[in-house]
Amino acid sequence: MTNSLAGKVALVAGATRGAGRGIAVELGAAGATVYVTGRSTRERRSEMNRPETIEETARLVTAAGGRGIAVPADHLDPAQVSALVDRIDAEQGRLDVLVNDIWGGELLFSWTDRLWEHSLDDGLRILRLAVDTHIITSHFALPLLIRRPGGVVVEVTDGTAEYNAANYRVSFFYDLAKVSVNRIAFSQAKELAPYGATAVSLTPGWLRSEIMLGHFGVTEATWRDALAVQPHFAISETPAFTGRAVAALAADPEVSRWNGRSLSSGQLAQVYGFTDVDGSRPDAWRYLVEVQDAGKPADVTGYR
Repeated sequence: MTNSLAGKVALVAGATRGAGRGIAVELGAAGATVYVTGRSTRERRSEMNRPETIEETARLVTAAGGRGIAVPADHLDPAQVSALVDRIDAEQGRLDVLVNDIWGGELLFSWTDRLWEHSLDDGLRILRLAVDTHIITSHFALPLLIRRPGGVVVEVTDGTAEYNAANYRVSFFYDLAKVSVNRIAFSQAKELAPYGATAVSLTPGWLRSEIMLGHFGVTEATWRDALAVQPHFAISETPAFTGRAVAALAADPEVSRWNGRSLSSGQLAQVYGFTDVDGSRPDAWRYLVEVQDAGKPADVTGYR
């Protein structure tokens, strides 16, 4: 994929950590100029209060072979998002890839509280962070993206549309947020098609994000130690795997075949032939249905 995106400009909204960082870095590895945004900077942390910063993400993008440009932005603030897109237009005159990966709700949702028990303030904040931010960003970015045919919009969520339609996802507010993002992609696809642009939703599998590794008390180098606690974690994948899925979509001259579709990193790996950093192709969502949800012992044979 080296230089497959040379000359292309991408915006990864929500690139501080996790899938967003992985996507930004892999777009950079393919030669793109990548604007990376978020609220965690060297000068100020978001309420997540974590050490990752957008400046660090931008540095990783550049080190991978692209050009990383960090722009602090709160995607709930229309003025900040409008200014961000104006800057991209002024500096590049184009936008080829938009990735809406804004989330930030990890500390807000409950695993056990029902709708009437859950903090209403926290629940509505989840929807603002996970849904409104995507809408605001697309509102301002799409006019620049459709200036040239071939633009790609990737809405990052948790779960395919098929899986989410049949399964309750954790809690009311989390469920609603993740289902909504799939529909946001579908709706944008309908409006973008006449302009030669493509919109999809994309879900990672079980992501070895910084937060998830910390949850299990492991690092990327020692992640298999977590299998003693959660054997199904064997199907997990790195953020780079999701990033390679986005890079493959962005470089595909026939990407419009996916317009409006709900996709997974594992599914696209089978089509485009990319692998995770260890050379495997984890197919987490098929595994989840056929092994984990089916109550079978953890066994990734045939799934990665």
